[in-house]
Amino acid sequence: MSQLFSVHPDNPQPRLLKQAAALLQRGGVIAVPTDSSYALACHLDDKAAADRLRRIRQVDDKHHLTLLCRDLSELASYAKVDNRQYRLLKLATPGPYTFILEASKEVPRRVSHPSRKTIGLRVPEHRALRELLEQHGAALLATTLILPGDEHPLNDPEAIRERLQHEVDGVIDAGACALEPTTVLDLVPMGTGGEPDVVRQGQGSLAPLGL
Repeated sequence: MSQLFSVHPDNPQPRLLKQAAALLQRGGVIAVPTDSSYALACHLDDKAAADRLRRIRQVDDKHHLTLLCRDLSELASYAKVDNRQYRLLKLATPGPYTFILEASKEVPRRVSHPSRKTIGLRVPEHRALRELLEQHGAALLATTLILPGDEHPLNDPEAIRERLQHEVDGVIDAGACALEPTTVLDLVPMGTGGEPDVVRQGQGSLAPLGL
């Protein structure tokens, strides 16, 4: 049975998030709320946990996983970012956007895209998740919690726990999230003078970014 951490969405209890962070450190996979939908998250450097994350979603190594970062400076340590890309990132963070960028050497090769050497990155705005990232002290590896056969992400923490009680180690219950996943922008073309590629239009509006 997975652990349930019931936290206040706007004023989450540090004691509970510290327990959830300890679970991640021990190799746990947990369901976390974000400013778009719920996601599955694990320790970046734990291969077994990352493999479990992919198995739950039933995705292969060509599916972009995402690094949840505390801020823009942490994001920039995991990706190669030029000035033009950085200006767009500054407009969009924190928020419900995922950015595909060329991975830096800080990203284990087993979690970056095998041929493109890219990684998804985001800086979420959800208070409980930001506090969890602070407690963890580093970026988390994550993927949107859309189960095989489902069209939409799971949104209800109790339903997540019921369906995944034997597959995840914990669920952070901060209430319902949006049903819509993040907007995904591929910023790699910007590195050679091109424009961002909108891979998926989701929760994040393109208007503030001039797209």
